[in-house]
Amino acid sequence: MTVNGRIIKSVGGIYTVETEAGALNCRARGIFRNKSISPSVGDFVTVTAEENAEPVIDSIGERRNYLIRPPLANLDLVMLVVSSCEPVPNAYIIDKLIVVFESKDIETALIFTKTDKRGCSELAGVYEAAGYKYFLTDMNSGADEIRAYAAGKVTALIGNSGVGKSSLVNRIFPELGAQTGEISRKLGRGRHTTREVSMHPLDGGYIIDTPGFSTVDIERYGRIAKGDIAGCFREFAPYVGKCRFADCAHLKESGCAVTEALAAGKIPVSRYESYSRLYAESAEAEKKY
Repeated sequence: MTVNGRIIKSVGGIYTVETEAGALNCRARGIFRNKSISPSVGDFVTVTAEENAEPVIDSIGERRNYLIRPPLANLDLVMLVVSSCEPVPNAYIIDKLIVVFESKDIETALIFTKTDKRGCSELAGVYEAAGYKYFLTDMNSGADEIRAYAAGKVTALIGNSGVGKSSLVNRIFPELGAQTGEISRKLGRGRHTTREVSMHPLDGGYIIDTPGFSTVDIERYGRIAKGDIAGCFREFAPYVGKCRFADCAHLKESGCAVTEALAAGKIPVSRYESYSRLYAESAEAEKKY
């Protein structure tokens, strides 16, 4: 018997596929490994399920978008979870991830946690001015607004270890009982508490909880050409194409409309610094290929 479905959970090479006939725990055929393809949560797949045999994934449908880490496919929205404190927010990491999501045409929103301990209105304002939706949360508020915004969408919660992502999932889905972890104060980061990637039904869509990260390597998400990075910064849009030189890198060139906007206070310094750093990293990586 062959059935169609969607992968809703992945743990140690076992994929839970939601089908009209119910959930099936499957393995993937070796042909995917030979082609360096791995089924991922969010994939639409075809499964062969024979009597007295373990179901296997035969094919993977075309992906609308794909993240390598965490391995996710066909997303509508990423909610980037950022702590206002412990661990302290890192604007460069936030911007680095947003660039990845922008490059893949995935909508991004930000969730700032622990705002009862430390306010982050200034940082949130930077992203609001760029056109990103954001939410302020603590242990007693914010979950209802997030749930309403994510309704009907396939949404991934992605964030650094210790930002309170599992606690947030607990408030949205109290029945899940997701494990939470204490912050490692000595290291200034949290312990990984989510060990799997799974989709949870939510008001006509899904929420995907993901393992927290401690470091971010943009190469693992997909290499972005240096010439494409400016297009992933929304604040640059009114100025890109108005520079003196058509191939302007928006760094030290004369007649650059972007740096002129920066000097005029129309582009936040933190965002421009992230752009410059990402451009330099991409330029260095391109020398190796």
